[in-house]
Amino acid sequence: MMFNHSSLRPFLCSLISGTVVLSLIACGARSSGISPSSADEMGDSLTLSYARGFTVRTIADGIRLVDVADPQTDEDRMPVSYHYALIPKSFEGAPSVPEGYTPVRVPVERTIVMTMLQLSNFTTLGALDVVRGITGTKNLYNKDVHARVADGRIAKIGMEGNFDTELILAAQPEVIFISPFKRGGYDAIKETGITLIPHLGYKELTPLGQAEWLKFVGLFIGREHEADSLFAGIESRYNALKMKTEALTADGENRLPTVFSGEMHGGNWYAVGGRNSLAQLFRDAGADYVIKDDNTGGVNIEFEQLYATAANADYWRILNSFPGDFSYEALKASEPRNELFRAFREHKVIYCNMKQTPYYELSPVQPDVLLADLLAIFHPELMPADYQPTFYRLLP
Repeated sequence: MMFNHSSLRPFLCSLISGTVVLSLIACGARSSGISPSSADEMGDSLTLSYARGFTVRTIADGIRLVDVADPQTDEDRMPVSYHYALIPKSFEGAPSVPEGYTPVRVPVERTIVMTMLQLSNFTTLGALDVVRGITGTKNLYNKDVHARVADGRIAKIGMEGNFDTELILAAQPEVIFISPFKRGGYDAIKETGITLIPHLGYKELTPLGQAEWLKFVGLFIGREHEADSLFAGIESRYNALKMKTEALTADGENRLPTVFSGEMHGGNWYAVGGRNSLAQLFRDAGADYVIKDDNTGGVNIEFEQLYATAANADYWRILNSFPGDFSYEALKASEPRNELFRAFREHKVIYCNMKQTPYYELSPVQPDVLLADLLAIFHPELMPADYQPTFYRLLP
């Protein structure tokens, strides 16, 4: 698999020059609800356009109030909201912090992360020196992280529900970024007294919303301006590609290709719903997702139900960790009825193997590259003839 998408950058950059950039950045932005303030030690007030899981406002003395809430309002999986007061370490004396806000001295210099998505934010920001612990290295490609684990600069603290408290304490983190699943197993960590920071990028409903959590991490580690700049580039490239597909249906006559996603596992098929960032990615790539009317993030359904919906879909997207080279024969062997799908018969399976591609450690902060890969499949006429995919390609 090719990880280098250098051939993509010049193409994307050619799309976003001049006034196009300004119009694209303005397009689709939502109000962040952030109060304006004058410049201070941490920079100007943060502007959010897509992320729904956190908001930021600045009060006196350069203190940032960060509110974190579930983007999907799925209250059975986590509390409604978390509240943090980010206090510059240079601030002397006792700051005035609103009731209900947990104080965090910033910039944070030592932390632990729990997921590849979180780690992707730190690697993109060039802030691996801040990371002192991770859960594991399975399917991890980053050589720098492996080297840090090998020489002890980064500790492996165990997996969710079975964390090694002694290793966590030895890493001396100022805060720990968590992914607050219902079965998270964070009770032991809570007893250490270390502040837990929920990173909810994985629950965002759009690819750009997920990528915008770069700004969240930037706030905590003193890389706010770098995060803003990096995200501006991601946003511009993504929207430049999205604009190309919007013209396809402008006259209402063109039929978009249809697509479905997933595989059978344990007798059920987990299908992402219409309110999922993947579903949004399909739409932005100029495809019609077959479960678009499902108003959830995802649902487990039986094969027969999925087949009734997706039997004649043009494309089938699969992401897995197959040992070796995945093939149509392997797909049929895993479930004989898979050959019934039109996308199987016509060899239109869109595939990414996580054992061969650093999907989860790169894709959260490269939605523009994901979009380019899918656009090259759904509408190859809109992409350069020599385009080389990074994550997704048609299974031969």
